Amino acid sequence: MSGRPEILFPLFGALEGLEGIGPKTAKLFSGLDVETPRDLVFVLPHSGIDRRLRASVRDVMPPEVATVEVTVGNHLPPRQKGRPYRILVEDAQQEFQLIFFRARGDYLQKLLPTGERRVISGKVEMFDGIYQMPHPDHVLTPDEADTLPQWEPVYPLTAGITQRMMAKATRDALTRLPALEEWIDPGQKAKAGWPDWAEALRQAHAPGSAADLSASAPARQRLAYDELMAHQLTLAIARATQRKAAGRVTKGDGHLLRKVLAALPYAPTGAQTRAIAEIAGDMASDSRMNRLLQGDVGAGKTLVAMAALLTAVEAGGQGALMAPTEILARQHLEALAPLAASAGVRVELLTGRDKGRERARKLGDLAGGMIDILVGTHALFQKDVVFHDLRLAVIDEQHRFGVAQRMALGEKGSAVDILVMTATPIPRSLALAQYGDMDLSMLDEKPPGRKPIVTSLASTERLDEVVGHLQRAISEGRQAYWVCPLVEESETVNLTAAQARFEYLRARLGDAVGLVHGQLPPAEKDAAMARFVSGETRVLVATTVIEVGVNVPNATIMVIERAESFGLAQLHQLRGRVGRGSGASTCLLLYDPPLGETASRRLKLMRDTEDGFRISDEDLAMRGAGDMIGTAQSGLPRFRLADLERQADLMQVAQSDARKLLHDDPTLQSPRGQAARVLLWLMEQDKAIRLMRIG
Repeated sequence: MSGRPEILFPLFGALEGLEGIGPKTAKLFSGLDVETPRDLVFVLPHSGIDRRLRASVRDVMPPEVATVEVTVGNHLPPRQKGRPYRILVEDAQQEFQLIFFRARGDYLQKLLPTGERRVISGKVEMFDGIYQMPHPDHVLTPDEADTLPQWEPVYPLTAGITQRMMAKATRDALTRLPALEEWIDPGQKAKAGWPDWAEALRQAHAPGSAADLSASAPARQRLAYDELMAHQLTLAIARATQRKAAGRVTKGDGHLLRKVLAALPYAPTGAQTRAIAEIAGDMASDSRMNRLLQGDVGAGKTLVAMAALLTAVEAGGQGALMAPTEILARQHLEALAPLAASAGVRVELLTGRDKGRERARKLGDLAGGMIDILVGTHALFQKDVVFHDLRLAVIDEQHRFGVAQRMALGEKGSAVDILVMTATPIPRSLALAQYGDMDLSMLDEKPPGRKPIVTSLASTERLDEVVGHLQRAISEGRQAYWVCPLVEESETVNLTAAQARFEYLRARLGDAVGLVHGQLPPAEKDAAMARFVSGETRVLVATTVIEVGVNVPNATIMVIERAESFGLAQLHQLRGRVGRGSGASTCLLLYDPPLGETASRRLKLMRDTEDGFRISDEDLAMRGAGDMIGTAQSGLPRFRLADLERQADLMQVAQSDARKLLHDDPTLQSPRGQAARVLLWLMEQDKAIRLMRIG
């Protein structure tokens, strides 16, 4: 695979030389991310204009586009500067006016000579009961009329580029499409009724109706699938390359896990049992594990992680669990400690706070193999942290860790297995786009004994009443979170909002109210959290810093102010901070009336369901993919042709197809494999191509 295949050269040449594109225009196209003919044909029309010939302008409802044949009448040049130039025309049923601003008379005389017949197309408007067509889009002689498409595609534009330039250049670029061998599985293609690649592009650029522009049109599906397939093939190749890297067989005999399960007050859920088995299977194989454990808030990820860590210990090795913050690392330690005690294994915590002698002692024990499981923050990456025999690294909340950091931790032991945990339920299509190089285990059942959280909505006009309820709850010994929104981009304004709410609640409820926000130094933040955990503060006013992982079983009330300004995923994460103990929990969503339609749909969905996966699917439908994970930090690929919201089901087909193709033809040498290599070049998946070379 020495370089780009010759058959693709015409698509990767310069834009210059395409009809209507010179050096200046070529520069303008970069505003659309278009640098080659390939980029240009991948800009699909987003809508269309009906240009079918009609008998009269009376056949359309102004303001609408009409295409009619007319006889040109008198020209009425403007009497004074700044007035429009008018031309009277008449179709089969109606006389009307063409209006031109700042136009040259001699040019218009040539374009529309009095007494001749012309076909004109443009937007018809009614003005004082008179039909008008300002600046027609097309003026043609009757024998040129058939060059006008019945349905004209409308393209996204950028400064300096017009619809006509787009249409012309695209038409020319489409004549350069090479005939490529098919990379799609023939069965899949026949079943879906998809056209060939070049034909699909031609169809997508020549829609015959609105249906041809929809995400479900066969040509559009085919093109989206090609893009998703290339992306999934890249991830599958990355996964295969990683699996070739020698792993170690880590097999437990189950004696420690049995002790832990025996000590539990309840049996694990079916989903937990399945995930534990999948992980044990990966660890026992001689390939490196690279698995994502996705579970909703409170689905019991801790037990699954512990089972995996114990497998490493049973096999004579060590495990590490890494969390994004010190508070979370401490909580993991507290959650794991009783389980570890029942199995008789030693768990320790290592964070940036460990200094001097204490740190040296822990590091010595770790290197000597006396510590079985080490919990910590990114402090686990530091050079002087040496394990005796690290077999498994569990990473919590992955989007805080890039692939590079996953690798760095992997280098702490020979061929370390990696398990990533995330509490963000992402719809499957996005999980595949983001983590397609990983195997997925899902926890989609709640462990027994979890009480449902009652969610209700109230307008901020009822604030006094809400605080009254809160007062009673506190006197009964309960604890509450009160979350203030990040109203403004500026930290200081947010701070005043939280500060003001804190002072208001303190005036009503006394000293039992605490405050924690993003501007506090870490030590003060920890101290404020600690006071809440110990029950010294009964109400904690917070900006969204408490989103992930904080565990206070006695906190059973969550008030979220200006709930309409939060995304669904965020509301779901925040609500998951309560309902962790045995007491009944409530979540109150306070909103500022009046509520918009989307906001009201969002809040009602929160009230009606606690299922994070259902919430995330709705969230995707409402907000779109880039927005949902925040494309900037998501590592989510930018797709040109595929629409992740409307074509989500294609992602799964593409993943299984890509994995099957590689399984049957690991070096992509078969005719279909060779075609797939061309697809990777076409879709600029250079990463995959590099990996194939290494492999």
